[in-house]
Amino acid sequence: MNVSISMVNLVLFWLSFLSLTSEAVPSYRFHICSNKTTFIPNSTYQSNLKDLLFSLSSNSTRENGFYNNTVGQNPETSVYGLFLCRGDLTPDACQDCVSTATNEIVQQYCPVEKVAMIWYDECMLRYSNRSIFSVMEDKPRKYLWNVLDITEPDRFLKLAQTTLSDLVPLAANASSGAKKFATKEVNFTVLQTMYSLVQCTPDLSSFDCNRCLREAITNVPTCCSGKQGGRVMYPSCTIRYEVSPFYQIQAVAPPVPAPAPPPIPLLLPHPPGKSGISWPIILTIVASLSVLALLAFSYYFLRRSTKKKYNSLPDKNGEKWRQYLNIYKLMQAWEHWSNGTALELLDPTLRDSYSRNEVNQCIHIALLCVQENPADRPTMANIILMLDSYSVTLKTPQQPAVFILSNTEPTIPT
Repeated sequence: MNVSISMVNLVLFWLSFLSLTSEAVPSYRFHICSNKTTFIPNSTYQSNLKDLLFSLSSNSTRENGFYNNTVGQNPETSVYGLFLCRGDLTPDACQDCVSTATNEIVQQYCPVEKVAMIWYDECMLRYSNRSIFSVMEDKPRKYLWNVLDITEPDRFLKLAQTTLSDLVPLAANASSGAKKFATKEVNFTVLQTMYSLVQCTPDLSSFDCNRCLREAITNVPTCCSGKQGGRVMYPSCTIRYEVSPFYQIQAVAPPVPAPAPPPIPLLLPHPPGKSGISWPIILTIVASLSVLALLAFSYYFLRRSTKKKYNSLPDKNGEKWRQYLNIYKLMQAWEHWSNGTALELLDPTLRDSYSRNEVNQCIHIALLCVQENPADRPTMANIILMLDSYSVTLKTPQQPAVFILSNTEPTIPT
C-alpha cells in the first residue's frame, strides 16, 4: 500500500512539473460578478471597459507582473482595473494569462457587469466602477482545496500555517514597486515536500500586505484541514500550499526586504502560541486601547492642574502617576471622539499608514470597552466580529465613567 501511494505521488509530481514547464492554457479557477451594478450595451462605460482591458493586456509583459489603470474622465463612467500574475511567471506566461482573462471575463462570464473578478492559477484580473488601488480588500473571497486527504492532518496543518506565516514578512517588506511574493519548500515526510506561496498586489503598503496575508492564513483550518493542499484568494492577496510543486522553483529569487519601519512605541504582549483569533486583530485591539491609555494625561493637567497640584503628585514613576496618565488620556480620547476629531489621537507621523475608517472603528470599539456598566461592554467575540466586518452596527458609546475620589487620586471604576 505504501509503495502504491509513493508511486501515485511520484506520478503527480512529474505531471505537475510537466504542466509547469510546458506552454499551456491558463487554468481557470473562479470568477465573481456583481449583478448589483450593470451597464447598458454600447454605453460609454462599455467603451471605457474595452479600452481598459486593452490597456491591461498591452502592459502584461511588465517585469513585476502587475499593472493598474483607470479609463474615463467622468466618475460615473470611469473604470478602474488591474491584473496580478503569479510571482514566478515569465513575462510571456503572464501575458498569456492576462490576454486570456481580458477576453474570457467579458465574453463568457461577466458581459454586462461593472464589477468583476476572475482567478486563474497563473494570474488574477479585476475591475470596478470605483477605485480599487492601494486598498486592502478581503472580500469577495474564494477558498479552494486539494481533494486528496493527507496523513497526520494536524501536523500537516500546523506546518502549513507556520510555513506560510514565515513567508509573510518576506513578501510584505519587499521594496516599493517590487513583487510582494515569496515561496518556500519544507519536508513533511521523507517522500513528501510541502510547497508554499504567499503574494500581495504590489500597490499595498507593507502594513496592509501583512494584514491581508495573516488574515488569509487564519482561514486555512476552516477551509482546508485534512487535505493535501489549499488556497485562500482575496482581491488583495493570496496564499497556497500543496504537496506537489505549483510554481517554478528555480525561477523564484528571494525578495530583498526593505528596511523595517520604526516600531510603534506601545507595550504589546507577545503573540499567542495557539489561538483561533487573528494576531493583526489582537494587535489592533491592544493598540486601540493603548492609544486611549496613552492619550489621557494632558487633559487632566491642562484642565484641572496647577503648579502646586503638579508638584504634589506622587512619584512620577509610581502607580498613582500612571493612574493620572491613563485618566487624562481617556478623557482626551473622549473629547476628540465627541468633537469628531478622533484622528487627532494618532501620532502625526503614523496617520498616512492607516485607513481612516479602520482607525475610527478601532477607537469606537475601544470606547465601548470602557463603558461604566459592564453589560454595555462588548465581549471578545463581539469585538472580533466588529473588527472583521463593517456591516455590524456599533452602539454609540457614552462618556467613560471617571470619578475623582480625592484631589489627587482620580480613578476609573472596574
